Amino acid sequence: MRLVLATRNDHKVRELAGLLPGCVVEPLPAGVELPPEDGATFADNALAKARAAAAATGRAAIADDSGICAAALGGEPGVRSARWAGERATDAENLAKLLAEAPAGSPLAYVCALAYVDPAGGREHVVEGRCEGTRASAPRGSGGFGYDPAFVPDEDRSGRTMAELAPGEKDAISHRGRAARELSAWLAGS
Repeated sequence: MRLVLATRNDHKVRELAGLLPGCVVEPLPAGVELPPEDGATFADNALAKARAAAAATGRAAIADDSGICAAALGGEPGVRSARWAGERATDAENLAKLLAEAPAGSPLAYVCALAYVDPAGGREHVVEGRCEGTRASAPRGSGGFGYDPAFVPDEDRSGRTMAELAPGEKDAISHRGRAARELSAWLAGS
């Protein structure tokens, strides 16, 4: 199955291609405009992007929206995770804001909504994956991206951050890995 991924982020294309066996995941073609991520939920944003990609290409499309939610901050940054420190904020700037505002050891959750839209069959489906954890006392690790150096997943008892896990270890417990496995199972059964 060939799927257009509503992103031009090469990292996400590679990651989702590896998480969706039997699927060829292709980046969004140049010139296709995506809607702004101004939905109230991760699912709203993912579905809007998948619909836009499917409408523009006439092909089955997937899109994800993901982020981190800090309990100590009332769920922030949530859907604004990529631009929490400003509209053009870097990963380092967003991470620094989390480190400054969420106490070490406080609960965090990574959330990923992954939407599928098939314009030919008129089918839409959204799945969500979560990974619970806590904020590290200091950022550690060089793997991953975004908030990974500050996220200690509950399921990995070693105390390592997501940025310290090997890719396979991360995929097994990550929010995106869980969402991709759920979508893959749904695609196989439909």
